Amino acid sequence: MEDRTLRALGLDVVPREHPLEYPGSWPRESGLLEGDRLLPLDRWVFEDRTPVVSVGSNACPAQLRHKMAESGIVTPLPMVRARVAGLGIGVSAHVSRAGYVANAPVVTPGRVSELFVIWLDARQLAVIDASEGVPLPHGNFRRVRLPAPDVRIELPDGSSLPGAYAYVNRRGVLHDGTGAPRTHPGQRPLLSDLLATLPRLRALFGTTPEEFCVRARADRALCEQGTRLLAEEGWVTASGLERYMTAAGAGSHGTGAEAGPPRA
Repeated sequence: MEDRTLRALGLDVVPREHPLEYPGSWPRESGLLEGDRLLPLDRWVFEDRTPVVSVGSNACPAQLRHKMAESGIVTPLPMVRARVAGLGIGVSAHVSRAGYVANAPVVTPGRVSELFVIWLDARQLAVIDASEGVPLPHGNFRRVRLPAPDVRIELPDGSSLPGAYAYVNRRGVLHDGTGAPRTHPGQRPLLSDLLATLPRLRALFGTTPEEFCVRARADRALCEQGTRLLAEEGWVTASGLERYMTAAGAGSHGTGAEAGPPRA
């Protein structure tokens, strides 16, 4: 029998514990996360669950398992690999207390990304919302619904969803020097570039990615100061998804069957 444990699959590193590994390892194919195993899936839509498009560590099974275990949740969690048109991976305009600078979704007209749709039951959704700061008035992310055709989400069988949720950074994203959202090159090269470019950031977090992670994990106020610095230095731009962040379209509502669309 095939060993489907996360360790055997090379998916067991938790970015919260190893921040330079952020966003962690993503599976090569869809699967059902059940405890410490990633099992094959036999369908792509779960009508009684909420679909969330993941662009960062929420597509890492080890990170998901870690978040759920902290809340004592052991229910299975479907992860469906999808082709997503119009949505890509940018860089959050904030320093995370977990010791990294996270991914964030950005508008990418005319481009297709391979991303994961995770299907969450009500308790799982509450855990992920909390981990992204959704319930907090000044949290970093808001959960918003992205409708088709603005964002097209194509499932492995070729069908598509009429919409899904994503966590949008309410502070914006970092730009590439031209004003366009920059892509996330991976944690180590990103931190190396930011530290080399911003003397004020080096003064706060040190000269290496390792120092950055240690200092960020040790001091919430320092993370907040680093977040303000990115904005003060003019490194922040819009993600293009701000229009979805309305009272009716963002927040912690929309759970269970209400938000779980059928196949289109």
